[in-house]
Amino acid sequence: MLAILDYKAGNQTSVRRALTHLGIPCRITADPAVIADATGVIFPGVGAAGQAMAELTTTGLDALLKAQVAAGKPLLGICVGCQILLEYSAENDTTALGIIPGQCAMFSQGLTDEDGLPIRIPHMGWNSVALRQDCELFDGIDAASEFYFVHSYYPVPADQYVIGVTTYGLPFCSLHGRQGLWAVQFHPEKSGRPGLALLANFAAYCKEA
Repeated sequence: MLAILDYKAGNQTSVRRALTHLGIPCRITADPAVIADATGVIFPGVGAAGQAMAELTTTGLDALLKAQVAAGKPLLGICVGCQILLEYSAENDTTALGIIPGQCAMFSQGLTDEDGLPIRIPHMGWNSVALRQDCELFDGIDAASEFYFVHSYYPVPADQYVIGVTTYGLPFCSLHGRQGLWAVQFHPEKSGRPGLALLANFAAYCKEA
């Protein structure tokens, strides 16, 4: 069973719906015992970094997440859940979890697209991910596949944690982490077949880990 972390940041229901469609047992929860018994944790989120971190620290879920990762529990961060795995976010001037070295930056208004036109912020729509490292999450997924993004901030982890890169005004990290600890800036649960395949790959990894 996968635990979908409930920290009042939104998006949990969409993730549960996608996993249920795949036949993967899951539960939205903030219960430490349920999370400890789960084969893996999905850390989703829609909203602001400051609000999300406030909820995590108030409930003690910040310490729980760190302990689970330290114990080797597989974890997948999505969107805000991807960003606040880092040490700091420019959004709300937020001290984040610090599980992965790095910070989260905001897209600059001065950035332009491939035609020289100003980019729109937030980045909203479909885009591809170019892998810099092999990643189990992308097993069986075509390199040309596109995923759905909605964000104004993007992760800037330490170089060794950059797994995949997407270009929107500039090349930015859209997939970071290490084996068993992954974070994606896009929304796999809203990305059609490639996104469902990624979630299935994560579930399969958790089952075998």
